[in-house]
Amino acid sequence: MNIFIVSLGCPKNLVDTEVMTGELLVKGFGFTMDPEEADIYLINTCAFIESARQDAVDAIEEAADWKNADPENRMLVVTGCLVQWDKEGKVKREWPEVDLWTGIDMIPQIPEQLLEVRNNPKLRGLTRREEVPCYLYSDATPRFQWTLPHLAYLKIGEGCNNRCTYCSIPGIRGELRSRDIPSIRQEAVNLIAGGVKELVIIAQDITAFGHDGKQGDFGALLRELQGIEGDFKIRLLYAHPAHLTDEMIDAMAECDKVLPYLDLPLQHISDRLLKMMGRKTTRARIESILEQLRRKIPGIAIRTTFITGFPGETEADYEELKSFIKEQKFDRLGVFAYCPEENTPAFTMAEQVPEAVAEQRADGLMKIQGKIALELNKKLAGRVFRVIIDEVGKKFAVGRTYMDAPDVDNTVRISPPDGLRAGDVADIRITGVSKYDLFGEVQKKGKKLKL
Repeated sequence: MNIFIVSLGCPKNLVDTEVMTGELLVKGFGFTMDPEEADIYLINTCAFIESARQDAVDAIEEAADWKNADPENRMLVVTGCLVQWDKEGKVKREWPEVDLWTGIDMIPQIPEQLLEVRNNPKLRGLTRREEVPCYLYSDATPRFQWTLPHLAYLKIGEGCNNRCTYCSIPGIRGELRSRDIPSIRQEAVNLIAGGVKELVIIAQDITAFGHDGKQGDFGALLRELQGIEGDFKIRLLYAHPAHLTDEMIDAMAECDKVLPYLDLPLQHISDRLLKMMGRKTTRARIESILEQLRRKIPGIAIRTTFITGFPGETEADYEELKSFIKEQKFDRLGVFAYCPEENTPAFTMAEQVPEAVAEQRADGLMKIQGKIALELNKKLAGRVFRVIIDEVGKKFAVGRTYMDAPDVDNTVRISPPDGLRAGDVADIRITGVSKYDLFGEVQKKGKKLKL
């Protein structure tokens, strides 16, 4: 049987899709990029916020049309976070076309579930999930890489214990479950042996690694990965300021395979709102962390995100956040208008901010960041950076500097491509800039360089 797969959501969800694909491949299922050639249409969903759930519903609607074209011979399967979120079956009742709903903890059982439902039509529409999420993959788990060959996400844990008052993830993904360091190391070795040059470390909170009692912490993990032989680099996404310790910063500074880049979502800077959000940190601590990072890791690129319109956010809180952004001049920054989530403490908080105000404030912050981004990029003109090449066309190639994570940050457009290939690393001179992109040319032709 051939399967067509749609993967929605974040890189953490993409790793789930890769593991799911691996499990299906080893059980003899085939894959196709054309739904018209498929017997099974599988959607791995995200349900973090309302817009993500809407994306999932839109995907299900499209797949339902596919199913209805040949209902006797086609199967529609919905997996992932939406299934775990939809505990009352609200979404399920809207889509009788779905043959199987299966949660995030059922990944190893998906091949058997598909065959069971295929062979017994009476089971169609079944929902299978664990009420308490518990699944955690390992280096021994089959995994089929969906990313570019030179890039891979390495998930070091699952779930989250932070319990930020606006976040639904613990209710979907469960409590923190850290992987064993030897298992993470072996998976990294396997990926590097397969040609990966950039390992992107991910989890709901990478700095909480080991807080569930596993041996070692995030600093120890970085030092272990540093010891792996090979020409590769490590990028760090999703660190929490409450858990980023001096020792972790020292490990980042001392491990030369760790790129000078950190994704550090701050969410706000008002002490009052940080407390209401359950962030377990303060403005003073955040400022101390930023100072240490920039002092100990010269040239570090810091990405962050903020939330506007959180319940109780006043104009004074918003002005404080604006001033902080202007002062810190973050290399990369995103802003989200607060989205109320049922079953989170923030949903019932007093002083809910109107959606239009939250959106207006988010737009205001992004206008400020646009000016900062252009100012910072102008300083890069004329400089030479090592750039990893992600795509190559006839007229230009597209790559990223150490300051840029895949899919979320700036890119470098290189023209002419001068024989570059995807996965190459080349010295690129920056010849032009815009707010969120760079333009460049090959500095050293015909020479392949280490990342």
